[in-house]
Amino acid sequence: MHLSIVIPAFNEELLILDCLNSIQESVNANQKPGFTHEVIVVDNNSTDKTAELAMQAGAKVVFEPVNQIGRARNTGAASATGDWLLFVDADSLLNPGMVADILQMIEGGKHVGCGSIMHMPDLPWWGNAAMQLWTALSVTFRWASGALVVCRADAFREVGGFNQEMFAADEIDLSQLLKKWGHKHGLKFTILTRHPLVTSPRKVQLYTGREIAGQIFSVLFNPRKTLQDKKKLPIWYDGRR
Repeated sequence: MHLSIVIPAFNEELLILDCLNSIQESVNANQKPGFTHEVIVVDNNSTDKTAELAMQAGAKVVFEPVNQIGRARNTGAASATGDWLLFVDADSLLNPGMVADILQMIEGGKHVGCGSIMHMPDLPWWGNAAMQLWTALSVTFRWASGALVVCRADAFREVGGFNQEMFAADEIDLSQLLKKWGHKHGLKFTILTRHPLVTSPRKVQLYTGREIAGQIFSVLFNPRKTLQDKKKLPIWYDGRR
């Protein structure tokens, strides 16, 4: 099994090394015969030292000039050589237990892919409530968070990858496509729950509750128009770090 780990990254010089170190630690803890991996960082038109730091850490770096999360992930997947793809955000940390569960899922041969529940440290009460709601939705409907998506490379390519007409929530769209592909092939898509992905709470720290609520309501009440217009998604694209 050859696993390609793809990290979309826009101006992530503060966090990219923590992410890469967590990957190395997690992979080292799960070494076994026949398991190989590669790490691909997609420099999504960064203006800082993201690409330089990633190269120094030994990652393969590819460039995607258009600032769009799904497009960056697709660019990384296009250069991947693995038979399985693992997409993880640059502000997130893998852990050995999660990688062990992912490898067990792959080796079981019954799944097309998976996502994971998340843990964001130091959230305010309303942030914790929102995270609990998302966790319930994710597990119930088997929707992967964009912070972590794992899938067979052949399935990813056959369903067309991440939808480049969407600037956010494309991971939910991909989850639905992978579930349909899996159903046709007798395979499941699941959400891992034993070892949550630790991901940065920076959106809560960088944006006010009013800004976040406004963004959520915009997506809920006019999803198509909002998700297909980068200007309507400042929490993802205004560049605050």
